[in-house]
Amino acid sequence: MSERALNHLPEELRESAIAVARTREDRVRRVQRGDSFPELSLTDRKAWLEDFHPDYRADGRRALRVGVNKNQGIPVELANLLEAWPRASVRQLLQGGTIPEADYETDVLVIGAGGAGVTAAIEAAKRGLDVLIATKLRAGDSNTIMAEGGIQGADQECDSPLQHYLDVLGGGHFSNDPELAEALCQDGPEALAWLEELGMLFDKYPTGRMRVRHGGGTSRKRLHSSGDMTGLEMMRVLWDECRNLANVQVMEFSPIVELLTDDDGRVVGAIIERLTHNNEVRVIQAKSVILATGGLGRLHLQSFPTSNHYGATADGLVLTYRAGLPFRDLQHNQYHPSGIAFPEQKAGLLITEKFRGLGAQLVNRFGDEFVYSLEPRDVTTAAIIRECSEFSHGATTPSGNVGVWLDIPMIDDLHGKGTIEREFPGRFSEFSRHGIDLTKVPVLVYPTLHYQNGGVRIRGDGATGLPGLYAAGEVTGGVHGKNRLMGNALLELIVFGLRAGRAAAEFALSTNPGGAAGLSHIESYLEDLKAANIDETRTAPMLLPRYGKALAI
Repeated sequence: MSERALNHLPEELRESAIAVARTREDRVRRVQRGDSFPELSLTDRKAWLEDFHPDYRADGRRALRVGVNKNQGIPVELANLLEAWPRASVRQLLQGGTIPEADYETDVLVIGAGGAGVTAAIEAAKRGLDVLIATKLRAGDSNTIMAEGGIQGADQECDSPLQHYLDVLGGGHFSNDPELAEALCQDGPEALAWLEELGMLFDKYPTGRMRVRHGGGTSRKRLHSSGDMTGLEMMRVLWDECRNLANVQVMEFSPIVELLTDDDGRVVGAIIERLTHNNEVRVIQAKSVILATGGLGRLHLQSFPTSNHYGATADGLVLTYRAGLPFRDLQHNQYHPSGIAFPEQKAGLLITEKFRGLGAQLVNRFGDEFVYSLEPRDVTTAAIIRECSEFSHGATTPSGNVGVWLDIPMIDDLHGKGTIEREFPGRFSEFSRHGIDLTKVPVLVYPTLHYQNGGVRIRGDGATGLPGLYAAGEVTGGVHGKNRLMGNALLELIVFGLRAGRAAAEFALSTNPGGAAGLSHIESYLEDLKAANIDETRTAPMLLPRYGKALAI
């Protein structure tokens, strides 16, 4: 490795990067002869998780004081958001006693315009119903569009949905909802075929056969991808399809601030604020509602950087918890093992697990491998934190942050020159613009808050405990249990987007219109907040994150 290739590295990191290069040849030879780093035993996995994973830190959790999950310990940042009063616009409506007449009426209201929401909208619209998508930011702004690595699906001869199911349960430490995990895996091949029919360009061999890779925690190669921009390609075809449907309307910059229910407890619409219209309040009436608001990464649990898009502030959790819907697994969130630690201005961006699937190894500052690089994500995260904290074997950046090296140049050594540039055009181009050649130097990484494993309880068709309300995607819980395997998020949003869209459409078609819209479903919750002396200046949903001295909208 030439000195020129290291020009982007500060002096503090250069010596360590040279050590990685010195051990690379020997590590490549070990891989070529099949001498891989041993996987951890189940006992060691459990011990490392309990000792080092952020989910298990006692100071990162507190018990809820109100609501259906009262006394359950969840992340402090989320607990503070759930135990908050409605926004001023909603409180004014509560004081008025009645809800104004609807400004918009639709058959199906979809809240959120990421992969799950758009998929659900397509499925409902194709049944002849009018669909309105209300989204906080622009159409497509979501975690989906930033997903790099791929989508799982058991469509190869050596694989099966059953084998996929066993991997999902094992990766989730057998805490998954079996019905939801079965639905995910059983519908996987159909979801892939549906996407390809829409025009999604998957990576294939010249013969037309799908190229598949391993992901962490998988027993078969079933990870399908589109370079390292799989989520972007997926959203391209989903939005193309959605725009071609005349019965789908989209309202951008229009976050939901409260659900509406009738006297029978049925969800019959929602209240929105128009961010581009001085936060004016508007009422939407609907025969059924699909919640697809995504996750909570922008709460920055325990001050971790996050890969999530700007609007991921747990809005859906806030609204449904007030309405009395219980959650599951909210104490478990996913920290992606390989978030970029240097250059530090790129904190929050990820180096997809697909790099490790092609042979890039995680090594410490001495260039020594310390964990099998395709352990499940939570285990790999714990291993990295352990290496940096307990043994102080991480490399330190000029600002004092630590990380371990992802030895990306190994990929070309194992698979031939040009593999990195061909398989990862997005990341290769991005790093090249900063003078960093991924074919020559490793990248410093550290775990980054990435995914909300838990959420709203749903049934196999996406139905929640409230009549007329369905949910899909990251806002839900049960599919992954305590830990999600790579590639199952993109699969989840297609599988359950289709299921929720179908079920919500059937509900809208088969039931009478709901009664008068109101907010009575949150009255008891507000009484509990008052009894618990919750500060009335604490309001939610947050809508947009707080940074520096700026106030959330």
